[in-house]
Amino acid sequence: MIAVRPAADRGRTTTDWLDSRHTFSFNDYYDPAYVQFRDLRVINDDKVAPAAGFGTHPHRDMEIITYVVRGALEHKDSLGTGSVIRPGDVQRMSAGTGIRHSEFNPSPTEPVHLLQIWIMPERRGLPPEYEQKAFPEAERRGRWRLVASHDGRDGSVTVHQDVDL
Repeated sequence: MIAVRPAADRGRTTTDWLDSRHTFSFNDYYDPAYVQFRDLRVINDDKVAPAAGFGTHPHRDMEIITYVVRGALEHKDSLGTGSVIRPGDVQRMSAGTGIRHSEFNPSPTEPVHLLQIWIMPERRGLPPEYEQKAFPEAERRGRWRLVASHDGRDGSVTVHQDVDL
């Protein structure tokens, strides 16, 4: 059964630079009916103000997938990766044994709108990894497009879990 949860019914975090809707329990939002779905732990719908973002912070043992809907998001991590994620790009960061990263809106005037999805990996203690791929609009418009999978098929990013996104 598919349950529709409008944004207004989901958890929310708001600050002077962030407006985030949480599908599952996250941060200060807790709902025992919505903690996770199998290995899917987080789906956050984030809007980050211009010239603001998430400072350097740690993660471990999590597959983190970021999709930018509008704007751009600058990523830097302890692996030495530095990139900008734009609409149509999919970023996969395997936190594994531990990674530190920051996410920042580089625009001085425009907000960035992104989705962040966390999936628990198939096993703990994997080495940290980073992967980013662009999916042109022509491949996505009006049809389903595989963007993340366990085996990286059809040009998708590789996720360390039995999942097709």
